[in-house]
Amino acid sequence: MNCSTPCNRRDFLKTSTLSGLAALAATRFPGAFGADSEMASKSTRVALTAGDDRANNVYRGLKSFEKEIRQAIGNRRIVIKPNNVSIDVQLAATHADALEGILEFLKSIGKLENAVIAESAATGPTFNGFENFRYTRLGDKYSVKLLDLDQEPFDLVHIFDEKDFRPHAARMSRLLLDPNSFIISAAKMKTHDRVIATLSLKNIIVGAPIKDPGFRWGSGGKAGAKTDKPITHGSGFRGINYNLFALAPRLHPHLAVIDGYDGMQGNGPVGGTAVDHRVAVVGMDWLAADRVAVELMGIDFAKIGYLNYCAGASLGEADLNKIEIVGEPIAKHVKAYKLHDRVEQQLIWMKPVQAG
Repeated sequence: MNCSTPCNRRDFLKTSTLSGLAALAATRFPGAFGADSEMASKSTRVALTAGDDRANNVYRGLKSFEKEIRQAIGNRRIVIKPNNVSIDVQLAATHADALEGILEFLKSIGKLENAVIAESAATGPTFNGFENFRYTRLGDKYSVKLLDLDQEPFDLVHIFDEKDFRPHAARMSRLLLDPNSFIISAAKMKTHDRVIATLSLKNIIVGAPIKDPGFRWGSGGKAGAKTDKPITHGSGFRGINYNLFALAPRLHPHLAVIDGYDGMQGNGPVGGTAVDHRVAVVGMDWLAADRVAVELMGIDFAKIGYLNYCAGASLGEADLNKIEIVGEPIAKHVKAYKLHDRVEQQLIWMKPVQAG
């Protein structure tokens, strides 16, 4: 479909089926899934750990994949991507102890020297968040560089918008798009105001768009400073689910680390309340890891649009019967997270679009 000319809803829906996009991912981005896809086809394993030490939960989960991770990294640069949707609300952001578990693991396999912690925070200056959440201490302790992706090179990526059914350009981090980067998503278990739950995939995709220096959400920012993150939201519940799916072949983690020591329920991803869960999920198939996390949160997987799209296009394993759980049994650690107040609005993606 050529969207340089106006596209109507019927044309768009007809040409953007899951099978078509799966073919696009395979032909336009050959090898996009690299070693992780090959390993997933052999055996899809996800580690579930639990305990009273956040860093140790993460470390033990990673140890379950020691050989596979070392092999998959090879000589690639390691990019550890935390979730800093907020720069001052700790519950909404990746905890330093979770990052320390990752860094200790990388140190144990001799892969620490080529690692960076990189983020483009959503609400304000990235380094303010790094300091508030004590990431700078980790940088000093492990001699790991901290990067503000807003200050790094970017590429333009075009994203769908449901308002006008046209592609819109967004500045995306070149580091996260680079095939030579081994991406570790250091995510959190959180409910969400648009897509039910935010886990390892969404952490990478919505973290990739950058913003202008001086941007701050709300008041107090530099006049005229803009952020490209809202573009990924596609102007609606259908748009954001579609964009997360469509961008997944280029912007997915090679290693998912989901910290559920204290998850967020209710009006996430920033304004929710804590869930004392004390678990961690680790997997080299990001979709399988997100699927396990959804189950642990007591959420109906069928309600999460973008993950269902990805499952339908075989971008990973989402069938719990085909996922081997290493460590703790899921059933022992399920906690029913309260969903966002406007969850019913989010489910509009499940309803057919009325042709205009």
